[in-house]
Amino acid sequence: MFELFSHGYIALFIIIAFGMIIGRIKIFGFSFDISAVIFVALLLGHYGMIVPDDFMKFGLLLFIFTIGIQAGPGFFEAFQKYGRSLIITTLLALLSASVMLVFISKALNIDPDLAIGIFNGALTSTPGLAAAIESTNSPLATVGYGIAYTFGVVGVILFINVLPAIFKVKIEDEEREYQNNIQKENPELFSQSLLVENPNLDNKKISEIRISEMANVVLAKVLHKGKVSAVKKDTKIYSGDIIKITGSKEAIAQAKIVIGKSSTTEFPLANEIVTEWVLVTNKQIVNKKYSQLNLSGNYDATILKIKRSGIEISPKSSSVFKFGDRLQITSGIHGIALVKKVLGNDTKRLSHTDFLPIALGILLGFLMGNIDIPIGNFRINLGMTGGTLAAGILLSRLGKTGPVIWSMSGSANQLLRELGLLLFMAAVGTKAGATFVETMQTYGFELIIASVLIAITPIIFGAIIGKLIFKMNFLTLLGVITGAMTSTPGLAVVNAKSSINAAPIAYATVYPIALVYIIIASQLLPKLI
Repeated sequence: MFELFSHGYIALFIIIAFGMIIGRIKIFGFSFDISAVIFVALLLGHYGMIVPDDFMKFGLLLFIFTIGIQAGPGFFEAFQKYGRSLIITTLLALLSASVMLVFISKALNIDPDLAIGIFNGALTSTPGLAAAIESTNSPLATVGYGIAYTFGVVGVILFINVLPAIFKVKIEDEEREYQNNIQKENPELFSQSLLVENPNLDNKKISEIRISEMANVVLAKVLHKGKVSAVKKDTKIYSGDIIKITGSKEAIAQAKIVIGKSSTTEFPLANEIVTEWVLVTNKQIVNKKYSQLNLSGNYDATILKIKRSGIEISPKSSSVFKFGDRLQITSGIHGIALVKKVLGNDTKRLSHTDFLPIALGILLGFLMGNIDIPIGNFRINLGMTGGTLAAGILLSRLGKTGPVIWSMSGSANQLLRELGLLLFMAAVGTKAGATFVETMQTYGFELIIASVLIAITPIIFGAIIGKLIFKMNFLTLLGVITGAMTSTPGLAVVNAKSSINAAPIAYATVYPIALVYIIIASQLLPKLI
């Protein structure tokens, strides 16, 4: 009976099961969640239970690639949308942790392989640990990670709770400031009926007056002599007509100057004109510009709004179709049916996981990881970990290559990411468990000091830079700190303090930057210690 437990695949499920059970136990509102698996693996590994290395490599590839796919768009957009301050704060915070690692390792004479594990544990970075293991080929990295992880998690949670008091800020004030700024960047879209009063518009085609370009509004439909019709390029408008438009408050105000005052006239129900939300699931149109499909000319259809990742966007002719977009479209009954066929509108495709892009992406990442890069006197490569991450980021940004779509649904990504993480932690934990006790007996107190210092240094340094130098919104700053520390538990604490998405956006923006830094640092730092 007990011989069954010696089989690697049985050991794998025992570790995962007990790890998930322990991870759900909350103490003062905190739980280790999925990370508890590595602690169970360390314990059982000490008593001789082993999960084969193949599970570790398979899990690692799945985990890293799905992270790259998820983080890809944010990695590039961070430089354009959120500015340099978030990136600089993140990099300087991580640099401070790197400097502290080198200093404390030399001062306490800690083994380099063990030290790089402490570095990744304090920063709660499993991808960094994977890079360290691949670079050092030593189980000591995992031992250091397992010891320092607790201090990394607790340190972030503790300081997130006390930082507002230290800097004398009120969360409510920071929320208000952030909401005001975000409304200016992404104004809410409204619909409004306008009376055509401008005599210069009388008997003019829509294509001639170019209202959409001048006021950044979308013209949906026209009421002319009691008849409702969808707006097309060759649609003519006349004085006294009522036009239904969609846009921000500012855009609608500009349109009023050109067209005329608001109208309370109700549009009569027109059986032939409908407005519906349509889902983009047709691979053939992904990455194509709206102007290329010419929905208005071909199907008498007008796109009123784009909903992407929960954000409403005003459409433009240069806008690009992305897989999973939801488009609010107005057209005739026949036209809307044709548009649905063109765009796909298949909810089942969102939940379908295509494994071809995953296999091709991981293979590409493996090839990229074996390219040597000269840095001064060193020659490094991204390795299996960094190459797979880079491939995921680049392919996610690319979006589509021929018939291959490089994105996946959020639920599929999360499932594969967590599966990969479970396999990786179970296998790597048992491998390190055999030397865990011996290492603690040799380095015990020194490891605790190193873990605490490396965990709190980037938090303090990042907070000072973000708040005092860049005058950053404090909720955004907390997101930057948790992202730089790659700390999901820390982000959960911030979310409990505030209902707005300031911290999650900042976290998602800097997280890929932090991942890339930590992975590269995990290969370079052992050579400097």
